[in-house]
Amino acid sequence: MLLDRVRTRLSVEGHDASLASVARALRHEGVVVGDVTALEIVQALHDDLVGAGPLEALLHMQGVTDVVVNGPDEVFVDRGDGLVHTDVHFECAEDVRRLAQRLASSVGRRLDDASPTVDARLSDGTRVHAVIPPVAVGCTLLSLRVPARKAMSLDQLAAAGTVDDHGAGLLRLLVTSRSSFLISGGTGAGKTTILNCLLGLVDSRQRIVIVEDSTELDPVHPQTARLQSRLPNADGVGTVVLRDLVRQALRMRPDRIVVGEVRGPEVLDLLMALTTGHDGSAGTVHANSADSVPTRIEALGLLAHVDPRSIHALLISGLSAVVHVARRDGIRVVDSINMVQAAEDGRACAVPAWTRRDGRLREDVGVHLWNAAVSGSKP
Repeated sequence: MLLDRVRTRLSVEGHDASLASVARALRHEGVVVGDVTALEIVQALHDDLVGAGPLEALLHMQGVTDVVVNGPDEVFVDRGDGLVHTDVHFECAEDVRRLAQRLASSVGRRLDDASPTVDARLSDGTRVHAVIPPVAVGCTLLSLRVPARKAMSLDQLAAAGTVDDHGAGLLRLLVTSRSSFLISGGTGAGKTTILNCLLGLVDSRQRIVIVEDSTELDPVHPQTARLQSRLPNADGVGTVVLRDLVRQALRMRPDRIVVGEVRGPEVLDLLMALTTGHDGSAGTVHANSADSVPTRIEALGLLAHVDPRSIHALLISGLSAVVHVARRDGIRVVDSINMVQAAEDGRACAVPAWTRRDGRLREDVGVHLWNAAVSGSKP
């Protein structure tokens, strides 16, 4: 293959993939091409050497949120309505593995038989996850999550069908009332997109400190500080976990603390922050439904060695609402807004105040709890 021969010659001669170097390599190969073809080869070499190879063009397609590779001829993209097969392909399974290893090494991570999985963030913000055989059966499995290039506004979310105009007003009120909230939902349901949008509604005089495993949130707000956890290096040292960062965030004069995704013992520190004057703090959590969020938080609290009774007490005291998002007919939507209160057994529960019906958020049994919360008084 001509591209492989040019790549090999550039490597042997120690040249980069510039137009002049490629043209010289083509002449050595006895190939005469026009400027357009040479530029195409330069672009292909750039994508292969420093980009995402055959996947590079997919990552820059409008609306693409995910690119996944299950095999050389099984490349899929998600543009908001589920995974769709593409015409992009690799020459062989080894090419998929080679791309995954190069992407991992570009951010200082290993991907080999001793370390067969990797979860990392590329320099442009793209999140890459890869698993190589024999852990992955048959072929290297590669998943790329594309960050939002620009935070969406409430008007844009309404235009996309994510929320109706009345629901947009409710979300705005949730933020301006400084109610603390979590956004729940499954993978790819739009939790980060919604949270990014809502953080942009925060008063410009308030300081937001964002803590994440990998940077995804980038709200349009002038007072934003962002912290990112760190995995150990090749020597097994240098780890910085979310829980440490939440504690550091408390010392950074925050008005609101945001945890991009609550998934471990850091939930205790976030709940503690909610009960110590950081009203309006927020985060996201994986959950199939809003009413399962308290149980999910309880399970995460056990990782911090805190008994369930204490976790539920902190939830009731510090958390006001749970906004649940889901995919409905291929569209990411705000499915419900739920208020957190104590059940008869003393455990926290999420009571629906507004539920999506016929494309609109409509009143539900907990609307009186909503009215009390956003008016500034706890029920």
